[in-house]
Amino acid sequence: MRGERKAESEPEAGLSRQRVVAEAIRLADREGVEGLSMRRLAGVLGAGAMSLYHYVASKEQLLDAMIDVVFEEIELPPEGTDWRSAMRRRAVSARQVLARHPWAIALMESRTSPGPANLRHREAVTACLRRAGFSVLMATHANWLLDSYVYGHALQEASLPFGTADELADMTEDVFLPQLPADEFPYLNESAAALLAAGYDPAEEFTFGLDLVLDALEPLRTGA
Repeated sequence: MRGERKAESEPEAGLSRQRVVAEAIRLADREGVEGLSMRRLAGVLGAGAMSLYHYVASKEQLLDAMIDVVFEEIELPPEGTDWRSAMRRRAVSARQVLARHPWAIALMESRTSPGPANLRHREAVTACLRRAGFSVLMATHANWLLDSYVYGHALQEASLPFGTADELADMTEDVFLPQLPADEFPYLNESAAALLAAGYDPAEEFTFGLDLVLDALEPLRTGA
């Protein structure tokens, strides 16, 4: 029995830490992080459950590694440009990455053992803000505000019952407007009808709000 347990915990041919983490991310992308377990992951990989512990010591360590990959996918604020443009590009990239990995939204700030990509990302963001003239405290405020906006928007987008402007238009015409009689909900009816006629695209809301946040932060720079 001991020999069998030891053999099961040994690394299996074809497996690597990178492959284990990548497959865990694919599984979470499909089913959410709630459906992720070491046993479920082992089944997808065609491996023994205990063998995975050769690459990640626990599920928490696996989550750390998965979140580190997510941070690696987010574009760092580029150097050689103004802070506003740099942070805008970083925020837009983060929104795109979280749209691919919605399970990660609730875990981005929860890791107590951040990986190298996580730390590099945070260092780059802080450096961008400090070099722009934000004090340590104001850079912290700005970072919290921007992350809260990005994560909140990503969470809202992940729960929407439509994915495109065309789908929203169809739902507005077929589902929403019939529930909004003009005599009972005059302003909602007016809004729905006007937005439908204008070809409203909710995807534009992210950059609209982001620019307002960046505009509000600009005067808080020490040198502004």
